[in-house]
Amino acid sequence: MTINIGETVFSGTGRFCRMGAAVVLLAIAGCSSTNIEGAAPAASLVEGPKDTGAYPNLNIPPQVAAEQFTEEEKNAKLAQLKADGQVQGSRGGAVRVANTAALNTLARKHGADALKQIEANCDPALDPTCK
Repeated sequence: MTINIGETVFSGTGRFCRMGAAVVLLAIAGCSSTNIEGAAPAASLVEGPKDTGAYPNLNIPPQVAAEQFTEEEKNAKLAQLKADGQVQGSRGGAVRVANTAALNTLARKHGADALKQIEANCDPALDPTCK
């Protein structure tokens, strides 16, 4: 079956169909024209690259936007960062809670309270009397 398809596409009638389709596409493309006038801004209004007649000198270092750190400033900033890191590390990274009993009570009751609010279809933010 694939042999018959190949014969149809690559020889005989298939070749004429492809050539006919190509002619139609070329005719459509050749007949269509677009008016690009007004689509692009006038050349006098566009500020683009300008030919100065000379090549840029790459041996001139570019101007910097800000002053660079000196070695002393760099060392001072690194020392400050290390000191801040040591302070954070000495705290142990744990959160200190003043009243753990209150948090434990909240953890036990929060789920049940949330379910009551959901089942009652009320929102305490919108209705302060909702319990």
